[in-house]
Amino acid sequence: MKAFATLIKKLDSTNKTNEKVAALTAYFNQANEDDKLWTIAILSHRRPKRPVNTTLLRHWATEISNVPLWLFEESYHIVGDLAETIALILPTKNSLSETSCETSVDKSLTEYIEEIIKLKTLEEKQKKEYLQSTWLNLNYFERFVFNKIITGGFRIGVSQKLMTRALSRATEIDEDILAYKLMGNWTPETTTYQKLILETNEEDYLSKPYPFYLAYAVENNFQEDLGNINEWSFEHKWDGIRSQVIIRNDEVFVWSRGEELVTDKYPEFQKFLTNIPNGTVLDGEILPFGNNQIGNFNDLQTRIGRKNISKALLEKTPVILNAYDLLEWEGEDIRQKPFSERRKILDTLIGNINSEEIGLYLSETMRFNNWDDAANERELSREKRSEGLMLKRKDSPYLVGRKKGDWWKWKTDPFTIDAVLTYAMRGHGRRANLYTDYTFGLWNEGKLVTFAKAYSGLTDAEFRQVDAWIKRNTLERFGPVRSVTPHHVFEIAFEGIAESSRHKSGIATRFPRILRWRKDKPMEEANTLDDLKALIPK
Repeated sequence: MKAFATLIKKLDSTNKTNEKVAALTAYFNQANEDDKLWTIAILSHRRPKRPVNTTLLRHWATEISNVPLWLFEESYHIVGDLAETIALILPTKNSLSETSCETSVDKSLTEYIEEIIKLKTLEEKQKKEYLQSTWLNLNYFERFVFNKIITGGFRIGVSQKLMTRALSRATEIDEDILAYKLMGNWTPETTTYQKLILETNEEDYLSKPYPFYLAYAVENNFQEDLGNINEWSFEHKWDGIRSQVIIRNDEVFVWSRGEELVTDKYPEFQKFLTNIPNGTVLDGEILPFGNNQIGNFNDLQTRIGRKNISKALLEKTPVILNAYDLLEWEGEDIRQKPFSERRKILDTLIGNINSEEIGLYLSETMRFNNWDDAANERELSREKRSEGLMLKRKDSPYLVGRKKGDWWKWKTDPFTIDAVLTYAMRGHGRRANLYTDYTFGLWNEGKLVTFAKAYSGLTDAEFRQVDAWIKRNTLERFGPVRSVTPHHVFEIAFEGIAESSRHKSGIATRFPRILRWRKDKPMEEANTLDDLKALIPK
């Protein structure tokens, strides 16, 4: 744990990419293979399951620190991180410096994680004894890291891409190859460092997807930068679940962009086996398709959250795969072929099947004579249930991760509405001292009805101004939440809107954020709930 805690401290103390890569590379060159494997797992979001709920962690930490629970909760909302709060309030059993990474118990990262995994099977009394004893035998930063593993909240500004870059330097294995190796449904309990990283494993190939290629949002005056419009292929950007569907060895595998195997969520795709040959990998969007027309993302929520997909749910919310790229054909990785060639193969493949029968459709490509024609098509996006247009260079290969140059997303302008600030909560991290998480309401029959929450879009100076006003105009307190005097109006932007029985307003919005502070507008002139409902596409 000593070496891993030192690594995390270095990573957490800098925002410079090169320094993070250097620290990770040095660690991968020195750590034992078991610890390296668990480090890769932790940084790629494959942590062990939480063995203790956070309520018990709070109580056990306050018990040995003699801190009242109410004071712990207040401190937590200031610190903004549970693992860090616990690490800060605990007493030290040994004489080690709080800022050092030395410990009186020299266990490896793997040993601690094995104990954490075993902890889930123990009685509550045994869990308490183990945690309190371990806390007292670790210094501050080791406690912090240990608690992070327990709570499952490792966010230290290290992406999997950055970690893969460091691993590539340490192993001299190509980054793209490593990115592919790290895809899939593996854990340190089911593989080894040697097998996962250093060996070529044919048996692991069967269900493994390719790393996804991601597009950048277009920038101002992008038309001039992209040059000749004839070099580009256009299609609509569909609002669904980005997925790869794999057909190999007479089996279907469905992967989400978050590297989650979700085959059981979409049993409809088993029909692909009758029409799609082995050795095929499709990249596309899973879309709701009730009444043979594309629905909205809110319809998909009923499929995403269900453990068991019932027959009734399949009938209520059927889905399709709208495919827009082909990554593997006849067992060959064709990602390096130009996009236009990959699409020709895909167009022929789907052109020869009955799309309605098996639920596999083709995302239509479009060509325009000029950028004005493309802009006109973009204006039709909401009517077609899309988010805008995708621009793909015809000669582009299928790359790994988010790369500028060949793939761009040109989204529609967001929906906007003017709403009144009604509740506020403290932020996290560097904003833990400020009220920056806001709840907004719209007028309905003379009352403000909550419709959305947002915590981004203002400048630091504006957040400080609003925070000072909130502290002077609090009506009630509900734990960390403050009810404030209705007064300020903010323009709220969001990407999607749909009716929802789960929300008090009856409306669900997607990706709400603050567009601007409407200091020019009195709260009486904020929008109504009916104004919001009028934005729902017909």
